[in-house]
Amino acid sequence: MRLWRRRLHEIIFEAETPEGKAFDVALLVCILASVATVLLESVSSIRAQYGSILRALEWGFTILFTVEYVLRLACVGQPLRYATSFFGIVDFLAIIPTYLSIFFAGAQSLIVIRALRLLRIFRVLKLAHFVGEARMLREALHASVRKIIVFLGTVVTIVLIVGSLMYLVEGEASGFSSIPQGMYWAIVTLTTVGYGDIAPQTVLGKLLASVVMILGYGIIAVPTGIVTVELAHARRAPLTTEACPDCGAGGHDSDADFCKYCGTRL
Repeated sequence: MRLWRRRLHEIIFEAETPEGKAFDVALLVCILASVATVLLESVSSIRAQYGSILRALEWGFTILFTVEYVLRLACVGQPLRYATSFFGIVDFLAIIPTYLSIFFAGAQSLIVIRALRLLRIFRVLKLAHFVGEARMLREALHASVRKIIVFLGTVVTIVLIVGSLMYLVEGEASGFSSIPQGMYWAIVTLTTVGYGDIAPQTVLGKLLASVVMILGYGIIAVPTGIVTVELAHARRAPLTTEACPDCGAGGHDSDADFCKYCGTRL
């Protein structure tokens, strides 16, 4: 790796040096300020008085983050690999809404996606154990995917059956004008949200609703239990905040000599 690229990588990706930490802290401050700008612009009274200033600030932050994104791609050995990583995608999504606002009014509201970039604070503050806990959660969710898919398939089947029954039992007179409308009611009831915009009127409909309500409590607990079991089996390993100089990936084991994603020496 060329000297300038290595130096740039140390500043942008590493938080161990004074320059790197200062860069990351300044970046986090800019992220917070840019998100605050979007929030303020959404308030009509503030927008009416300071709209032009807020828009100028939005573009200023966007240009700043665009330059930073380009520099991140320039200082890693595999730019495409970083661009398709989690933080690479987040960095890209953080700058694209402002440019889209040129063609689609209101698209700049999506700038709040930049808040995801604040996840870097764990690396900046050297909170490697938080990074380890995040990896454990990710592994548990990944291991639970197939079980949760089966569970959701069962829930969808229940919703379809209950929605159809409510359509037959209650009918249009009670607001159940179609099977999809009945399915909507079933979802709202099964998840214990209970908007109340549609409600059964007949005795049989209320009985069925009671069963769905009770069933809802048990259904909510199932995915929680699945993920909890996988969390108990997730591997706990000490991690480092060091980023790979080639692909920019982090979350390596503390005793790792090579990147687990691309094999580059750390």
